[in-house]
Amino acid sequence: MHIETLKVFCDICELGSFSKTAEKNLLSQSAVSQQLAQLEVAHKCQLIDRKKRPIELTKEGELLYRTAKEMIERYDQFRTELNAMARPEKNRVNVGAIFSIGMHTLPAYVKRFMVEHPDINVHIEYLSAAVIYERVLLGDIDVGLVAVPKRDKRLDVYEFEDEKLVVACGTRHPLAHKPQIDIHQLQFERFISFEKDVPTRAWIDGILGRYNVVVRSVMEFDNIETVKRAVEINAGVSLLPESAILQEVAAGALVGVPLANENFVRPTGIIVRKGKVIGPAVRYFIDLVAKTGRD
Repeated sequence: MHIETLKVFCDICELGSFSKTAEKNLLSQSAVSQQLAQLEVAHKCQLIDRKKRPIELTKEGELLYRTAKEMIERYDQFRTELNAMARPEKNRVNVGAIFSIGMHTLPAYVKRFMVEHPDINVHIEYLSAAVIYERVLLGDIDVGLVAVPKRDKRLDVYEFEDEKLVVACGTRHPLAHKPQIDIHQLQFERFISFEKDVPTRAWIDGILGRYNVVVRSVMEFDNIETVKRAVEINAGVSLLPESAILQEVAAGALVGVPLANENFVRPTGIIVRKGKVIGPAVRYFIDLVAKTGRD
C-alpha cells in the first residue's frame, strides 16, 4: 500500500471532490478514480457512496480515513526526524515566508539576528501559504511565516506582527486625497481582491462584513504584488498592509489612506511543526522573531 494512495484518499474525503483532489495532487481525475478503485479492491469493500452528492463515506470508508490520517501523520513525523538527522547544517535556519512578509517585514529581524548570531545562516524562500504549510509539516522548512495563521493540531503557532491595514489607492483615485476614510465609503467601490483560497481574503471579507460594506470585486489575484500593480493603474482600490506599500507610496505610485473607524490589522504568525526536534539556531530565531519573545 503506497502512502501516496492513502494521501489521495484522504484528500478525496476532505475536499469532497475528485476534481479538486486531482488538481492538488497534479493527477488526472481518472487517475484519482483508479487509486480509489484500487483501495476498494484491496480491502474488498466500498469506501465511498457514489450515489450521494456531495461525496459521502461508507462506514468502511470512515474507518480507513481515520486510520490513513494517523498513518500519514506518523509517516510525516518520520520524514521530519529523518531530515533533521540527515541535515548537516546545524547552524542554519530554513525559513519559508509569504512574499509580503519576507520582503517588507522580515528583513529588519533578519539583520538583527545576523548581528546577534553571525555564525548562523538564515536561508529564506518566498512561497505561497499553502506550500509553506505543506513543507513545514514535511520538515523541509524549519519556520514558516504566514498571514492569518490557521490553527492545526500538528503545528505550534506563535504571534508575529499585526500589520496595519490601509486603503491602497492609485494616485488619481478620488479617495487618494482624503486624510482618512470611513470604511462605509468603500460601499460599491471597484475592489482588487485576493483569491478566495488566500487567507487574507477571508480576513478582509470579515472586516467588510462586520460593517455591512459591499464592494465590487473586479479582479482577484493570489499575491500582493499583482494586487498592487492593479491598484496602481487605478483598476480599483484594496485593503493592504501599510508596510507592504511603503516603497510604492515613497515613489508616488500608490497612496495609503488610513481608516477612521478602528485600527484594522492583519495578524501574521510563525508556524513550526509540533514535536519537531528544534536545534539551538532555530530556537534563537523563533525567540527573536516571535511577538511573545518581544513583549
